[in-house]
Amino acid sequence: MESFSSIECFVRSAEVGSFAEAARRLGLTPAAVGKSVAKLEARAGVRLFQRSTRRLTLTEAGKVFLAEVGPSLTTIQNAVANLASAEGRPVGTLKVSMGVLTGVMYVVPLLGEFLRRYPAITPDWHFDNRQVDLIGQGFDAAIGGGFELPQGVVARRLTPAHRVLVASSNYLSQHPTILTPADLEHGDGILIRSPQTGRIRTWQLTSRMHEHAPLSLRARMTMSDSQAACVAASQGLGIALVSMPFAVPYLHSGELVRVLPDWYVDDGIISIYYAEHKLLPGKTRAFVDFIIEQFAELGLAQRFSAI
Repeated sequence: MESFSSIECFVRSAEVGSFAEAARRLGLTPAAVGKSVAKLEARAGVRLFQRSTRRLTLTEAGKVFLAEVGPSLTTIQNAVANLASAEGRPVGTLKVSMGVLTGVMYVVPLLGEFLRRYPAITPDWHFDNRQVDLIGQGFDAAIGGGFELPQGVVARRLTPAHRVLVASSNYLSQHPTILTPADLEHGDGILIRSPQTGRIRTWQLTSRMHEHAPLSLRARMTMSDSQAACVAASQGLGIALVSMPFAVPYLHSGELVRVLPDWYVDDGIISIYYAEHKLLPGKTRAFVDFIIEQFAELGLAQRFSAI
């Protein structure tokens, strides 16, 4: 029977396409990982990887072997992690990726309560608005929206991802009344430029009556951050389209008000993602259940809904 470590070296190398990166995650040297995989190939009498100077590529035999041993390896590792839990409590480093806004404003404030319940868990939280490779990059969970769901990953809904038009009362009092989406053509738009693509996205407005209209707001200025757009709008500089989690504090304080309150942009949902396993690590299960519970108790889905 092949050693557990050899199989683990193979699986991790296949996930990241590199002996060096697999070695970094396993705490080994690249030479040790490559040698372990080579021994596995020699014993099996087949080549598992096509090697190049840039990347490892699985052979057909390698793909079949990965499909057979990958899930079992994860189940065994999760079982060992759960067995090692202190007195049955979830334990270990919890690596999570989450959007900057959602994470900083709404998840981090929950950290104290989470650690009071699960003191043996060590948070390792990463804040990034880009989608991460949950399995390949070794994350236990991720929170975000608008992501493609790769094979082996499941999602639990947290809240709708709505965007709304906001402006200061002072700005609206000094400009023509906006009653319909067509009236936005003459407004001063504070538009968001994607930091990833550098482009200004085209949006479609949806009404409470399920009508649709294009967002025809001319650009007075562009920002790459929704928080900056809210600050600019609060100075009376124009109308901004921002996600509800950003808008909520400004709307509650009265610094901003909604423009066309019966219209919004439906940008999908914000979910919590995690790898689908027969035996989920206790730390991951604890975090997923906690976040779903807290979002429900705090009514965040209702607060972030534009309807």
